[in-house]
Amino acid sequence: MTTGTTTTTDMPAPARPPARAWGAMVAAEARMVARDTGGLVVPLGMPVLILVMNGVAFDTGQVVPGTGGATAFSLYVLPLTLTLVVATVGVINMPSFLAAYRRTGILRRLGVTPASPAMVLVAQALVGVVQIALGIAVACVVAALAFDATAPASPWLAVGVLALTVAAMYGVGMLVAAVAPTPQSAVALGLVAFFAIAAVGGMFGPRENLPDVLAQVGGYLPFGAAVDGLGAAWAGVAVPASSWLGLSLATVVPGALAAWLFRWE
Repeated sequence: MTTGTTTTTDMPAPARPPARAWGAMVAAEARMVARDTGGLVVPLGMPVLILVMNGVAFDTGQVVPGTGGATAFSLYVLPLTLTLVVATVGVINMPSFLAAYRRTGILRRLGVTPASPAMVLVAQALVGVVQIALGIAVACVVAALAFDATAPASPWLAVGVLALTVAAMYGVGMLVAAVAPTPQSAVALGLVAFFAIAAVGGMFGPRENLPDVLAQVGGYLPFGAAVDGLGAAWAGVAVPASSWLGLSLATVVPGALAAWLFRWE
């Protein structure tokens, strides 16, 4: 029998999950998303529905001068649709899943295993990116086939704006997940946040129709900033500074608040 105290250096280091565990976690999250019919259909179906409604209802085939032949559809409706895809996944879908995992104790139980709860966040984010990519692909195909939408004049700039848009919407979504105590409240708060930024960001019509103050604020919030940035990339002009600033702030500020407020249980 031995005596003495055990120091922290005597304790074995916690085992790290093998690489296959990450694959299993991502696959599990993908199955959860696939089984959620509403969460799967809405980010793919609603933006395309809005795209078609705008394409049918308005004269979007008019070429905008000074844009190399780009139409109003390509410069406004398509960027709006792509922003909708990202926002529905990041602000509405993802928080509801994370709130459900916390409510049911899954995150707490993962905390005592080599599979850190952070793995769930990473896996959910990766599955969301795949869902976003699929939604964007569907929207672009429909826009090109049905409404002769053109490719962006600055494709890499469009990719950069989209990547920052994903980060910004994820930042907002993580803040929703951090403060929502239940899955139902996460959906409710996500919808409120989504419609708040979308309403002043141009979802229901050009921001020029809003009061000046709301129009200016909407250009700095992530939805309006993304629409403006993608529209600029499609036109082949410089992205407004308000877009870069608004998307960057939406990534950092809500993300920092979420990291501070988020609890695993």
